[in-house]
Amino acid sequence: MDMKTPLSLLLLSLLLLSFSPKPSNAASSPVLDTDGHELQTGVNYHILPVLRGRGGGLTLGASRSGNCPLAVVQEQQELSDGLPAKFSPVDGNSTIRLSTDLNVWFDAATICVQSTVWRLAAFDEEVKQYFVESGGVLGNPGRETVSNWFKIEKVDEDYNFRFCPTVCDTCRVICRDVGIYVDGSTRRLALSDEPFRVKFRKA
Repeated sequence: MDMKTPLSLLLLSLLLLSFSPKPSNAASSPVLDTDGHELQTGVNYHILPVLRGRGGGLTLGASRSGNCPLAVVQEQQELSDGLPAKFSPVDGNSTIRLSTDLNVWFDAATICVQSTVWRLAAFDEEVKQYFVESGGVLGNPGRETVSNWFKIEKVDEDYNFRFCPTVCDTCRVICRDVGIYVDGSTRRLALSDEPFRVKFRKA
C-alpha cells in the first residue's frame, strides 16, 4: 500500500486550512460602555476622559481661526459631560466594534450651518498639527469622504480614537492616534503620538 498519497493529501489539507479566509470581524471585539454593554449604532453616548483632572467630556468649540466649522475639544470643567455623540460604522452593523471605520457625530444643533460629523482638518501650518473638526459627511465611504472616518481601538484596558481609514483603497492616508493638543486654555483633539484615553457612558 502506498502511504505517500494519504500523507500528501493530509499535508495539502493542512496547507489549504492555514490559508482559509477568516471572518473579517473575528478579531474585532465589541466596544463596551461604562456599564459593560456593547456600544450601539445611533445611540447617544458621552465620550469621557479616563484620566480625570484635566477637563471633562468632548464637545464642540471655536476653531483656532474663530470661524466655522467648529472644532472638537474637551470641556474645560471636569464635571461637564460634553455633548452626546453617536457612532455609525461603515459595515452597517448595529454593534460598534474595535478597528472598524466609523463616523462620529454630536447630536446637537450648532451656530454653524454644518454637520457635526467629525473629520480631520487640513494641516495647520502654524502649529504643525492635524486637528479634528466638525463639518464632515455621514456615510458615503470613498475618496471624497476619507477624512471623515475614525476607529476605536484598545489601549491597555481603555479606549482611544485612531485615524487610519480604510474606506479608499487607492488613497494614501495618515495613520495616527487621536490625542489632545493644549492650545492655551483649550484642549483640542488632534493627531498625536500620545492617545487620549476615553470611555463611553450612555447618555
